[in-house]
Amino acid sequence: MMRKIRYGIIGFGAFAEKAILPAIRRSRNSEIVAIQKRDIAQARLKAEEYGVPHAFDTADQLVKSTDVDAVFIVSANSAHCAETLMAASAKKHVIVEKPMAMNCAEAQRMIDACRTAGIVFSVAHMLRFSPLLNRMKELIASDEIGAIVSFRSEFIYDASISKRSWLFERKSAGGGPTYDIAVHCLDALRFILDDEVVKTHGVVRPVPTELRTESSSLISLQFAKGAIGSIFTSFETPVKRTLIECIGRNAMLTAYDFTVSNATPTLRIERGEAGRTTEITEERFAIPDLYELEITHHSDCILNGSRSIIGGENGLKNQIVLDAALFS
Repeated sequence: MMRKIRYGIIGFGAFAEKAILPAIRRSRNSEIVAIQKRDIAQARLKAEEYGVPHAFDTADQLVKSTDVDAVFIVSANSAHCAETLMAASAKKHVIVEKPMAMNCAEAQRMIDACRTAGIVFSVAHMLRFSPLLNRMKELIASDEIGAIVSFRSEFIYDASISKRSWLFERKSAGGGPTYDIAVHCLDALRFILDDEVVKTHGVVRPVPTELRTESSSLISLQFAKGAIGSIFTSFETPVKRTLIECIGRNAMLTAYDFTVSNATPTLRIERGEAGRTTEITEERFAIPDLYELEITHHSDCILNGSRSIIGGENGLKNQIVLDAALFS
């Protein structure tokens, strides 16, 4: 029988209950053995409801459990660093939700601690496992699209309905949509372009205060190979929408709903010549549970002693750009 990595979830709220716990259970090489909530009575109720053996009210207790091999940190952004350091000191492997930290300094401390502890450290950029984004990356790498001239990405939704009560709190979240969702757009663009950002400028509204985050964000970027473009994210729109688009010298790639698991988004490929559209093709993709894929990958890395493709160093590169955008 295949050995399964035993996970504890730190910060067992609505998102962990809806997405992370089911994904761990579906993973072929992973199992859930512990959850943590600040209220021990609620933790025990949820553990009983889902048949999870252990319930804790502190992260420290969870990482010290001998029944736990790895942790998935789903708490508020402000807790990511301390809880990662805590897990590393207990030699527990770590997946931490994005954004990985409140700033670059925290991100580097997390990387250093996990490296010193010799544990596998991943940041939850599950979109890198999407067949849609991998197809876009393949098309761009093949030069079928031509040199990328420009790009844009968008992720908007109404955050007032979110169950994450801390989402607008500066001390808990660090940033608003810049940290919460622009990070997905940025990581996806870095992945499909196989390139790194060299220039960043951000405009936000309203200007963040000590207490409250921004509500909308526009980030202008230039990549090393020359492509320029933007990422727009917002917490204040009536509908949810995600978009990623790349414009090359030979063709344009456009996809809506690129962030969604268990869906069938379409990639539109529009080719042209002499200023006119000559061909439009569409490819549909059956997107699996991307959370399950990232957890299975993380567990494979633990079992095989390999490096994570969504490791801390990749998360730090995103953090550097987001910090520059938010504070520019």
